[in-house]
Amino acid sequence: MKIGLEVHVALPTKSKLFCSCSMADTDEPNSQICPICLGFPGAKPMLNEAAVSSALGIAAALHCNINKEISFVRKVYFYPDLPKCYQITQMEGAIGSRGYLEIEGKEVRIRRVQIEEDPAQIVREGMLTLLDFNRSGTPLVEIVTEPDITTEEELRAFIANLRSILYYLGVDINKEIKADLNISLAEVRVEVKNVTGIKSLIEATRFEIERQAEAIKNGEEIARETRGYNEKNKLTESLREKETDEEYGYIYDPDLTTFEINGIEHAKAVYITEVSQRLTEGTDVDPKTIKEMTMLDRRALGLINKFNGKYKLRSVVHGMQRFQKYAGNLNAADHKIEKSIALAEKGVAITKEMIQDIAEGKEVKVKYEKVGNAELDDMIKKFLDKNPKVLEEYRRNKKTANLVIGIIAKESNLHPKDVARRVNQVLSAY
Repeated sequence: MKIGLEVHVALPTKSKLFCSCSMADTDEPNSQICPICLGFPGAKPMLNEAAVSSALGIAAALHCNINKEISFVRKVYFYPDLPKCYQITQMEGAIGSRGYLEIEGKEVRIRRVQIEEDPAQIVREGMLTLLDFNRSGTPLVEIVTEPDITTEEELRAFIANLRSILYYLGVDINKEIKADLNISLAEVRVEVKNVTGIKSLIEATRFEIERQAEAIKNGEEIARETRGYNEKNKLTESLREKETDEEYGYIYDPDLTTFEINGIEHAKAVYITEVSQRLTEGTDVDPKTIKEMTMLDRRALGLINKFNGKYKLRSVVHGMQRFQKYAGNLNAADHKIEKSIALAEKGVAITKEMIQDIAEGKEVKVKYEKVGNAELDDMIKKFLDKNPKVLEEYRRNKKTANLVIGIIAKESNLHPKDVARRVNQVLSAY
């Protein structure tokens, strides 16, 4: 089994790819349009440098070879959402190529990272088909992989790692990643178009693998076709025969020159898997714990970096987890979250009430403190040194231990059960 992906990601720019129309969200259809994104004859596209910078960061993060010069082509086809009858995209002149993304010790090769424009949005209303051109010209990056993914787990890991990289590059992932799946169990490749979200990607992959496997088992030929994913029924449906590159009739776009991209700055990648390994080296904290906390959370990573070292990493993690669980997020001021971490450092059992007190700026009421065995043993010995008659009484009556437990627990605000465990051992040693 082989799986390849074509992942489409909207770039975080203020204006569209080839015009100055705003990218701000609006509910009013066709309110952010111009002759360029409407595809009027004679309208000349102008390349958005901010889109190039964002795409360059993605290509570099995926370890691609970066082309010094980029160019654009016209992907020719007819569809109502594309009135000029071609989409502006890239091929040989793509911004990056021959990269990879590492997932759990395996490299998934990246064939190409290319910039392209999004078509308009088709809106169905009863018998009517409407077009909203606000989306037309949205700057996209398409990430094309080689067919290196071989399991459902690898697919899930690839998308999760990719989302994390994009997130730390500042790319908007609140809108779910959209991808085309290319799946082959035999020699023939089947494409599943426009699948949105990790859950749907997994479901579509699972169904298509089972469908092709059943066809092969029954001696049927697998058709080279493009299919769509029906989210409601959780199955793929045939749309049309798969187009070839020749059918698209790619031609160089004469309205867009070759662009040199030397000197264009871009954001640097953050690889959370590597960060997690570095932070947990020499500690008893599982790297997966840090990874899960920070993959899509800059705030969490910032807090860990700030308090790690001042407190033990395990205390930092536990205190943050408790705060997030009971407060709902980590958006409180740093000093409030630090109070939760400090409680974890002391070994205190952090309750919902404690976090609520911290969030509201109240004094935290700690019912019981926690100390290590050595510190507790020292408390007991000091008590016995000051009260030698207690030890004599204990030799006559073992129940005297309860008196010692009660006094030490009260004076030190320790749980009686914790004190009892050590008192009996220390007294027995005497």
